[in-house]
Amino acid sequence: MQPKEFFQKLTSRYLWLNLLAMGLLVVLLAIGVHVALNLYTHHGEAVSVPDVRKQSFESAVRTMEARGLTVEVNDTGYVKSLPPGTILEQLPAAGTRVKTGRVIYVTINATDSPTLALPDIIDNSSLREAQAKLSSMGFKLGSPKLVPGEKDWVYGVQVNGRNVSTGQRISVESTLVILVGNGHVNEDEDLIMTDAPENEYDDIDFNEGEGNDAESTTEAAPSGEKDDFEVVE
Repeated sequence: MQPKEFFQKLTSRYLWLNLLAMGLLVVLLAIGVHVALNLYTHHGEAVSVPDVRKQSFESAVRTMEARGLTVEVNDTGYVKSLPPGTILEQLPAAGTRVKTGRVIYVTINATDSPTLALPDIIDNSSLREAQAKLSSMGFKLGSPKLVPGEKDWVYGVQVNGRNVSTGQRISVESTLVILVGNGHVNEDEDLIMTDAPENEYDDIDFNEGEGNDAESTTEAAPSGEKDDFEVVE
């Protein structure tokens, strides 16, 4: 290619129009990406998270949607004084500024109280050990009930006056009463041991039968048997 032809093409209107079109396209693409990112991330838009605690779940959803937020349940708890489905906690906390479209996670009140399995403490631990274990698990404990047995040894657990067994699931709202030994053996066993003779043969006279037999033998023997025989020389 001759230098003249090269400069003619370089100064061609067609070439510059193509370059201009390409530059304009790049600028439009950059602007479009920027706008799309702003729309997606809600750049510069922020709302304050409302406080929906102690509201029903349905009411909380309506309140959040009015602010452009969504609600999702991520946990349950239990508060006896509140109705089931009541919002107990929320994250982010009320008053936090977030972008619209943000998911607000809530903890709601369960319908029934949670239950826990009774650990293996019956006839397997002392009173102190049992109380420590049950308290750490979240059980409510009442005053221990004394029963005959080894002092401070756990012999059973009652709920509402009824015995419960190891592994049985019990509501955390129920009060557990531990049956613990008072240091005395069973009273019925004491009574039996006290009334029983020390030696069951003490009242029996072993000579009673022998005396009668000897006496009978003596009476049966003839009294003058020797006098009736005549000695022959």
